[in-house]
Amino acid sequence: MRSGTFLLIYIAVFLQIVLISCGNTATSDIKLPPRGLCAHRGAMQTLPENTLIAFREAIKAGAHMIEFDVFLSKDDKMVVIHDETVDRTTNGTGRISDLTFEQIRNLDAGGWKSPEFAGEKIPTLHEVLEIMPFNIWLNVHLKGEGMLSVMVADKLAKEGRLHQAFLACSAGAAHIAREAVPGIMICNMDRRDSDLDYVMETIKMKADFIQFRQPVTPALAQYAKLLKENNILINFFGTDSPEEIRLLFQYGVDFPLVNDIISSIPISSELDIQPVLPEFASGSN
Repeated sequence: MRSGTFLLIYIAVFLQIVLISCGNTATSDIKLPPRGLCAHRGAMQTLPENTLIAFREAIKAGAHMIEFDVFLSKDDKMVVIHDETVDRTTNGTGRISDLTFEQIRNLDAGGWKSPEFAGEKIPTLHEVLEIMPFNIWLNVHLKGEGMLSVMVADKLAKEGRLHQAFLACSAGAAHIAREAVPGIMICNMDRRDSDLDYVMETIKMKADFIQFRQPVTPALAQYAKLLKENNILINFFGTDSPEEIRLLFQYGVDFPLVNDIISSIPISSELDIQPVLPEFASGSN
């Protein structure tokens, strides 16, 4: 986003927040899972990652959280894709930031996975939010700095998703997003050389989530105790190993990220973490 529009966006964001706070209280009755499994880029093991079909399958499986990535196109459209380029997951080439939305939209984002998925498109953030239930966590990984964080936070506020969605981002992006949308939740992705430093920095910035990554070690249990004392939920990237998933829950991790959500859901069920029955209307039962 160009710097000349910075002030206008801030004004628009604050006006939208006022309207939302006055007119939307239904989400306060929604219960989110206290722990469970996060579908990394949707059901990416069996379906093309970060596509609507992969997200729908993760929802159908009963995922407790869904993770996805957001980039800005050349013309400042929020699109959901993991890589900086379209090369790996489409039939095109080039950097996201160098392509217009129209160019991105014309690409096939499914055929690389299997011919049966040919024709799947890179979705917009708006399209992804449209299909998401209101009673699961949304792990929104920002792929960029600057105004992307404001734009995404603004969109989440407008769509009534502040109760469930959090930005997985750097401390700098979090600061900008919080100034624009004070209620936005944050997962600190500024990892440090040591996990302890990472934990302390996450507590200091009053983040809502932290996201550890491999390896799985007993030290996680000590960090989990400290984080829970500060009301910080714990994600962990990533594993499809049943043994590691069980161990992560034992250590106090709240949401392991998995690639194969369909095969992993039974593991959480055996630990009395039941699949989510999705609610698609704000405040529905």
